[in-house]
Amino acid sequence: MARYSKKASKKVARAMRERKKGTLKSGRSGKKVKSRKQAIAIGLSEARREGEKVPPPKKKRRAKKKK
Repeated sequence: MARYSKKASKKVARAMRERKKGTLKSGRSGKKVKSRKQAIAIGLSEARREGEKVPPPKKKRRAKKKK
């Protein structure tokens, strides 16, 4: 069973190529993306926006405060 659609895979591949060239920039700040994980996340979020088959992003969990 495929985890992502073909189009989603293409988006991630494009983001990875741009990262290698040094032209991939993050959304808000516009800084260059150097991290491989961040490049993958950008590709997947673009695919999600277009309605491709991509699982939802993982939820961030907050650490509980020790008493």
